[in-house]
Order: sequence, then structure tokens, then C-alpha cells
Amino acid sequence: MNKHRECLRLIMTTHRTNGEIAKLIGVSTNTVRRYRLIIEKTNLSWTAVNDLDDTAIEFLLKTKRFRIETKHVPDWASVHRELQLPHVTLQLLWEEYRLSFPDNTYSYSQFTHYYRQFVRKLDVTMRQTHRAGECVFVDFAGSTIPYINLETGEELRAQIFVGVLGASNYTFAYAVRSQSTPDWIDAHNRMYRFFGGVPQVVVPDNLKAAVICPGNEPVFNRTYLEQSKHYRIIIVPARVRKPKDKSKAEGGVLLVSRWVTARLRHRKFFSIEEINAVISGLLRELNERPFKRLPDNRHVRFEQLDKPLLQPLPGQMFEYAEWTSTRKIGPDYHFCAHNHHYSVPHELVGEQVEARVTGTTVELFCRGRRIATHVRSREIGGHTTTKDHQPQAHRHYAELSAETLLEWAKPIGEASVAAVQHQFDSRPYEMLGIGPCVSLKKLAKDYGHDQFEAACKRAQRIGSLTVKSIRSILQRGLTDADENPIPIQVNLPLHDNVRGPAYYSNGR
Repeated sequence: MNKHRECLRLIMTTHRTNGEIAKLIGVSTNTVRRYRLIIEKTNLSWTAVNDLDDTAIEFLLKTKRFRIETKHVPDWASVHRELQLPHVTLQLLWEEYRLSFPDNTYSYSQFTHYYRQFVRKLDVTMRQTHRAGECVFVDFAGSTIPYINLETGEELRAQIFVGVLGASNYTFAYAVRSQSTPDWIDAHNRMYRFFGGVPQVVVPDNLKAAVICPGNEPVFNRTYLEQSKHYRIIIVPARVRKPKDKSKAEGGVLLVSRWVTARLRHRKFFSIEEINAVISGLLRELNERPFKRLPDNRHVRFEQLDKPLLQPLPGQMFEYAEWTSTRKIGPDYHFCAHNHHYSVPHELVGEQVEARVTGTTVELFCRGRRIATHVRSREIGGHTTTKDHQPQAHRHYAELSAETLLEWAKPIGEASVAAVQHQFDSRPYEMLGIGPCVSLKKLAKDYGHDQFEAACKRAQRIGSLTVKSIRSILQRGLTDADENPIPIQVNLPLHDNVRGPAYYSNGR
């Protein structure tokens, strides 16, 4: 194009012949003659021609007959907006365009051609400038690493988590068993420890471990959101089907796939730990590889740019926690989490409660306020109850045992102790004796300790220390009959109707 532009300059600003210009430029004489004829037909000045870009000059010189554009040019931006509406097509928009300007419009083929040219100019990429210590981009690599489970012999696939810092391109990679929330959280914990600090923003993809519901107001995974608050980092997810929003992660995934995953394609692994041990060495090599177009390498730039500006790590690493669904508290004032029942204050019966479960603790929340904390139990079907959560009557009953009931009976008297002890001795399990002892306590309260002790003495003498006997003695007022026992006749009186053993000894 420089030759063409220079040829036009010589034609339009000098008086040299076609042959002289051809020798100076290095083209044929016929080419110069053809260019001169084209310029004469256009009546353009050199200033106007020089202002044209290379495409316009090429169009000018390759056209046998130069024609000034007289067609009405559509508003391509408006056409592009209209096409975003449902059921609107280029054919429809072209027909409407022809009706508006019937005499000087493009044909349908020209219309679509110029529209495609307009769209190509829309899809341009802006180079982003990432400030040091500001952003980390995270994603899972598409390629996986196989390993064999030694217990079952089954071949499994390890997912590769990748994190890339924006300013230095410092790259982290870690193998996990799946893309589930626990592995996602664990990979982030390890990434922040690998960096030795925390950036200000994390840019994930829209997988369920990060974003439950994408959109203008995304709904984040609750555990992931808690982790971001723990590390004081902001989550800014990439838009759906917009990979350029996390281009650093896409580039990091490509590098890890080429320089880590591909290099392990012929190796056999038998655990995730083995894979990560090998990845650690390869990752060090990757971060120390020199840049092709920049000085130094990723590790050097990380030490110079990102590391000094990262936020410090908190004192404790984030502990993974799961949130259960909200449930209504039943009359037993216990909440079931992972097949174990945990108590809440009995005043919350009928309220909606949710649980946050970690590996060691269970926290219960009502209306955003923590109402109870328990040590996590692995007993399936069991229950963990705090005394302060029970009503007073339940708390009192829960404290009952053979020892406490015997201690209660000692101040009353020995007969009372014997009556309580009998309730436990006469039953195979201690728990079965608590109910009868509660009935004895109620009788002692209703009739007084003196009357209760006297009734127990009478029941002890007749050999019936049951609750029924003691209650009957108290109700019938027989506690005062202890000093006048009922005489017992040992031998029967003589009578003619009593035949005796001699009668039967004679065979009668």
C-alpha cells in the first residue's frame, strides 16, 4: 500500500511521465497509466486522497469505475439492538429498511455483509490492568489426573483446582477428589496458605460450590460466603458464559494442563496425596519458568508485586461447615442434624431453627441469632441435651437416679430407704425403678415424712414394700396399728368335723 500511496502522490503532485513514475516506484507503466485515469475521473485532490486509509485506497485503485456512494447507510447500532429482541431477523429489518428508503438502499446481500462487518468491530478485547495484591482468579481445570483406589481397585479421576494472581500471574494448583463444596473450600484454604496472604477479591466461575443462583444479584453458597468473610475477601463471580471475565484463570488452567497434567499422563498414582506431592514440584518449576515477553518469571514478580500487598492470614484457618435446612422445633425441644438430636431452649418449641455443622461443633440459630452450641456427636439416633434447655420438671426428672433417690430417703428413715431400695432390687433395670420412686416421693409430700416412714415400717413388717401397699396403708390410716399387731392362730381348735390324718391312714 505504501507503493500505491506514493504512486498517487507522484501522479497528483508532480509532472513526471508514467514511465518515470513506474521506474521510481517499481511498477509497470500500464499500472501508472491506469491509476492516472482513475484519479482523473474522481476529481479528487491529493489532500483528500492522502486522508484515505489503506482499505479505501485499495478500493479506489482496484475499481475500474469509481463510484461515489449514494446508498442510505442504516444505523447499524440500532439494527444490532433490534436483533436482540425475540423473533426479529435480519430479513425483517432489511424489508423495513427498504420500505423507509425505497430508492437508495442496499440489497439484502449487501445489507448482511455490512452488518457482519459492524459486528466484528464490536467483539474487541480490552486489556485489563490488575493492581498488585488485588485479585485472584480461580477455576477447575478441564483435564483430570487418574488414580487407583487401593481398597477397591477402582480408577478415579482427581480434579485440578487452579488459582492465579492478577498482577504477577503467580499460579497455584491442587488436586482434589471432586468439585463439591468441601473440596472447593479446602482448596481455597490451601491456596491462601500457599500465597502466604489473601488478596482483596476472588473471581470464581458459577459452579454450585461457589454460586447457587447466578445473575445480577447472585446467591452465593453459604459456606463459601462464610469463608470469604473469614478471610476478609470479596467474591465477584464471572458472568455466565463470559470466560473473559476470568481470563487469568483460563490462562492458568491452560498452563497447568500443559506443564503439569500433561507431564503426568504416563504415571500411575494410588492416592490424592501422591498426586499433590508431584504437583508441588512441577508447580515450582512452572512459576520459575521465564516469561517470553516479560522480564523475570512468575515467582520473582510475585515477590515484587503481589506478596507485599496481600492481606495477612487470620490466626486460624477457616473450618468447613455445612448449613442444614430450616426446621420447626417439636415438643421435645431437640433439633436433628446428621441423624443426631441436639437440644435447644424449650421456650423455642414451634420456632424455625437451622444448624451450622462443623467437624467438631454444632451451632443452632434462630432468626439469625445463635441459641445453642454443642460438641458434635457421631452417635446415630442419639441425643445431646443441655440441662439449661430443659423445663424445671424435666430437669428434675433427668437428675433422678438410684443414688439421688436413696440420698433423699435417708433423712426420712431406714424404712423409707428400704422401700426405695426395694423398687430397684425388684426390677431388672435401674431405669424401671425411677417411676415407682417418684410415686413414693409424691406420697411422702402428700402425707408427710413421719406418716410415710410409719407406712413403710408397716409394709416392711408384712413383707410388701410395693407402692400399692404403701399407698393403701396411708389411705386407710393403718400407720397407727403398729403397736397392736393382729394375733395369728397357729393351731386350729378341735372339732368333730375335723377328721385328721388318722382317718385317712385306715384307708377310709
